[in-house]
Amino acid sequence: MNELKFRVATVQDAAPLQQLVESAFRAEDSRKDWTDDLGLSSSFRLDIQEIVAMITKPDSVMLMATNDQNTLVGSIGTSKRDANHARLFMLAVDTSQQRGGIGRQVLAYAEDYSQRTWGVTTLGLNALSNRQQLISWYSRRGYKPTGETSPFPREKFENLVLPGDLCFVEFEKVL
Repeated sequence: MNELKFRVATVQDAAPLQQLVESAFRAEDSRKDWTDDLGLSSSFRLDIQEIVAMITKPDSVMLMATNDQNTLVGSIGTSKRDANHARLFMLAVDTSQQRGGIGRQVLAYAEDYSQRTWGVTTLGLNALSNRQQLISWYSRRGYKPTGETSPFPREKFENLVLPGDLCFVEFEKVL
């Protein structure tokens, strides 16, 4: 596995980040239960202004991972919530590079970055309730369910028939 280089995204990185996140979130995967079968992935859209907002918001960064050829292969967002807590969001890996350990490296870098930069002791994140394989993946990385859920933004997917119990499962990890 090649050594990744990491850096904080700038506004100029918004377009490639948008492309990476959209393609990663839309990707189909042959692994059973890894991605959803509800049509969510094909309907996923991310406005470039949402990326710019994540990049420019105080105490929030998008971290970019590049390979030896300086190609963007992964990204993740992190934002400081208070003195002890940060939140990770939108972990994405280039679809041609998935299953190679990049996601693990990007997640570990974001954990380290949040701790070094803000001194936080706890990280939070969420996963869609129907993505059992992803939930298991986060669990293997030390994230524990908090017992809380947060609502799924159904208004963004009005054209889809979604299960009534679809939500985000909240997780925390003590660093």
